[in-house]
Amino acid sequence: MDGMLMLGFAGFLGILKILLMALAAFGLFDAAFRREDAFRAADKQNKVFWLIILAIALAVSYLFSIFSFLPVIGVIASIVYIVDVRPALKQVSGGNGGWRRRGGSSSDGPYGPYNGGR
Repeated sequence: MDGMLMLGFAGFLGILKILLMALAAFGLFDAAFRREDAFRAADKQNKVFWLIILAIALAVSYLFSIFSFLPVIGVIASIVYIVDVRPALKQVSGGNGGWRRRGGSSSDGPYGPYNGGR
């Protein structure tokens, strides 16, 4: 009975570790595909800073036990990026993160369609 409980707890910790890694990986890939000027326009740290912080958070969540303080710091950094930086970047880039929206016209500008001054 004791062994089964420990096995279940170890499984829970394994799932938690995967979730923490997924959180850091999501932030890292999201930051990698954002434009550099969006970080400056949103008045956040630069893109390289966030890429380094999120890459360290991903590596730490992979290498260290959940009971260590380093993965907690990585989770905090990932949450700050996802909750604070990412929405600011989306707002600055028009919600599409620098990617061209599907269905938009080639004459669309940043504030709507360009109609040649008509």
